[in-house]
Amino acid sequence: MKLKNYLKKFKYHYLLGSICMLLAIALDLMSPFLTRRIIDDVILDGRTQILMSLLMGLLGIGFGRAVLGYVKEFTFDWIGTTAANRMRKDVFDHVQTLSVDFFHRHNTGELMTRIKDDVEKVCSAIGFIGMLAVEAAIHTVLVIVCMLRLSPVLTLVPLVILPVIGFLALRMEKRLGAVYEEISDETAALNTVAEENLAGVRTVKAFAKEEFELNKFKKRNRRFYDLNMEQAHLVASYQPLISFLGKVLLLAVVIAGGLLVIRGNMTLGTLGAFSEYANNIIWPMEIIGWLSNDIASAAASWKKIQKIMGEKPVIKNQESALVPKEIQGRLTFDNVSLKLDGQQILENVSFDLQPGKTLGIMGMTGAGKSMLVSLAQRFYDPTEGHILLDNIDLKTLSLTSLRSSMAVVFQDVFLFSDTVNQNVRMGQKRRMMRETVRWALKQADAFGFVSQLSEQEETLIGERGVGLSGGQKQRISIARAMAKKAPILILDDSTSALDMETERQIQSDLKKVEHISKIIIGHRISAVRDADEILILENGKVLERGTHEELMRRKGQYYRTWCVQYGEEAADQERPISGEEPQLCQ
Repeated sequence: MKLKNYLKKFKYHYLLGSICMLLAIALDLMSPFLTRRIIDDVILDGRTQILMSLLMGLLGIGFGRAVLGYVKEFTFDWIGTTAANRMRKDVFDHVQTLSVDFFHRHNTGELMTRIKDDVEKVCSAIGFIGMLAVEAAIHTVLVIVCMLRLSPVLTLVPLVILPVIGFLALRMEKRLGAVYEEISDETAALNTVAEENLAGVRTVKAFAKEEFELNKFKKRNRRFYDLNMEQAHLVASYQPLISFLGKVLLLAVVIAGGLLVIRGNMTLGTLGAFSEYANNIIWPMEIIGWLSNDIASAAASWKKIQKIMGEKPVIKNQESALVPKEIQGRLTFDNVSLKLDGQQILENVSFDLQPGKTLGIMGMTGAGKSMLVSLAQRFYDPTEGHILLDNIDLKTLSLTSLRSSMAVVFQDVFLFSDTVNQNVRMGQKRRMMRETVRWALKQADAFGFVSQLSEQEETLIGERGVGLSGGQKQRISIARAMAKKAPILILDDSTSALDMETERQIQSDLKKVEHISKIIIGHRISAVRDADEILILENGKVLERGTHEELMRRKGQYYRTWCVQYGEEAADQERPISGEEPQLCQ
């Protein structure tokens, strides 16, 4: 990502804005010459007949300056705003291409700061702020040239003071650059703390940790405040001094010029014109600190954006990725192992899920169940072994084709702040029929409670599903997966918040959905017992495998889990599904 690529897109707009800027500067430089003629020719020599033409000239300069100033500022503002729009899209698009491991290393608050605040600072610098900096530089040089034409001797006065102002501005910019980089980092950290607290407000209140979270926020906010005060202190230390030197420059010009007028080395009109030029050269000096602030801030922000844009996706399409016309839904793990950050997550996991069949997966927390889902969707690549979809290695498949072939209900349910209808459609507004949405809600046993909402499917639910129970959110999430009608359906502990009756109803409905391969991950035996094959994972390895009946006869880990959930140890908290012969746990 190069900044010059954005500048090239606006070359004609830059040309228009630059022409208007140069013409406006030219009009500014003409004004003092008319002032000199009014003083010397009209006031001192009494040539009143030219006064009206000179006044009309000043009026024309003012009008032209206003029109050109409007076009110039609007053009550069438009450039900055449009560039921000495009750059923000490019950064967001790039972030979307990055692999899951990137989001484990960068928090949401940091990314939001880069996409929003940092982009705005950079685009402001290539828009209005950049224009103002260039105008100030050109204006200063041309004014000095005009001063030299009027009086080379008197020009020595501003030339002595200007380097001092420039030195102070450069010193301030250098110190502000370091502060702005810290402010950028702290902005990201503060956004993260606020976002996490607001997203988890119910958890905070449930544990009565408002004071703890408030103190954490106060700590970050205080650091943010201290950095901004340091910035303000630097500006307050240098800016008034720069402004004072500008006033000293004007006073020195008047005194020195007055002496030249008294000695007859300069006319009064020339002194008036020179003083006007000296006054015009002050404003670039007065805003140089502000410009330095914004440019230093933009430079720091650009470094942050470049760091994000320099990230490369670990998981990406091959040059000639395959796009199958039709996917049957056969998923094969062939001796798959996965190691992340030096830790063995999975080891020699194998299974062959045939189209239309169901695979159940159980295991203790941390056994690697959810990582199988991540591997199946190619969020990670296995360190050993192969994963095949319809006998095609996942690495050779298009990521879009692969992930479009799977509908996943994650353990951590995420619903968008939108209507129930749009959450189920999940970006398929034009392609998905309303009947499909209702069918999916019925399959997930969600149509009943959705029908009782104020606007039914068009009811707007809060951020992350606020206002719905855990079970209701899970059912809408299941409906979203069902509506996709993908060849492979993956339920990652997706019924944990449902009561037994609702879970059984959903399982019964799922059995009726034919020609779809299913992977059901759960802690309850009731979720996986009807699967064609059940895997029991332990420490990333397959400990047991088989059907429900085979595993029960083996009396291993699966059998012991059944005893806890349904046997004598359960104290009748949960009973087997009716029709099954009771089995005693020994």
